[in-house]
Amino acid sequence: MKAVVFQGVGEIGLEERPMPVLQEPGDALVRVTLTTICSSDIHIKHGAVPRAVPGVILGHEFVGVVEQVGAGVCRFRPGDRVAVNVETFCGECFFCRRGYVNNCADPQGGWSLGCRIDGGQAEYVRIPYADNGLTAIPDSVTDEAALFTGDLLSTGYWGAGLGEIRKGDTVAVIGAGPTGLCAMMCVKLYEPAHIVAVDVDPGRLRLARENGLADVVLNPLECDVKSEILALTGGRGADCVMEAAGGERTFEMAWQIARPNAVVCVIAMYEEDQSLPLPQMYGKNLVFKTGGVDGCRCGEIMELIAEGRLDSGCLITHRTDLDHILEAYRVFEEKRDNVVKYAVSVGRHWDQNRRPDGGLT
Repeated sequence: MKAVVFQGVGEIGLEERPMPVLQEPGDALVRVTLTTICSSDIHIKHGAVPRAVPGVILGHEFVGVVEQVGAGVCRFRPGDRVAVNVETFCGECFFCRRGYVNNCADPQGGWSLGCRIDGGQAEYVRIPYADNGLTAIPDSVTDEAALFTGDLLSTGYWGAGLGEIRKGDTVAVIGAGPTGLCAMMCVKLYEPAHIVAVDVDPGRLRLARENGLADVVLNPLECDVKSEILALTGGRGADCVMEAAGGERTFEMAWQIARPNAVVCVIAMYEEDQSLPLPQMYGKNLVFKTGGVDGCRCGEIMELIAEGRLDSGCLITHRTDLDHILEAYRVFEEKRDNVVKYAVSVGRHWDQNRRPDGGLT
């Protein structure tokens, strides 16, 4: 089968690989129908994810059809359309029982797919703990609509939950890339008074505004973000700040624009250490929440997608197939052509309005 492989720092390639096989009773084999490229894949390529294993098949955000299941799989059977969770988790350990599935104590737990074990930028993939790691896709939901369930939307949903957002709050989201945009979508569920998008890319700010994801957009190259936030909030600052950019000075911006006693959620992945200047922020009494997504609420997210309350379609700006994915990597990494996200079809001609079995949605 064809697969995108992390060949070592700075190198990826499209290779022929053997078909995966079931290894444990809880495994499922999934035929991938649609996958995508994530900024985390770029971090792996450049050696910024120390746990990533050279030779691993990349990809942790994808949907497909169940082909085989192990004897221990109860919730799924061959032919089921499924979205795949970015995280592998046993569901039984200390952390899983508390919902902290990113810290699953199983050797394969946490972010494994496309990092430590073979992922979904391939024609087929083995999913450990399939009953936990798969989410059924309703017939009314297209592959495109479900594509970001297991990672981007899970991250936005988790981040918004961390923020302790109340109706009428002002929420600032730093970074209008894919993660920030999904965070804005999920923040909207809490009915804030204002969602403020902060980014240096005018195209992404325009996308956020035109799709109703933010009602205020600020470009740090064109204005003083802190002053604008203070003016919007009567001098207080944002009630919640979500840092989804991971830029050179965005961590500093996050705590500066937060009001006293606010919650600052750091959901970005940084490539360099950040400083926490406690003397400067003394008295603001800020709460910082940070870490990798606990992606265990995919069922709720899928319901919201089916109800039309979460719609990530605006993120898909480019489409291609697995044969041309390396060019897609170049476009995505270099942020050419106003790219936000790719939808990469796998294995057959694909139409966003058709189910993998050929029926119209």
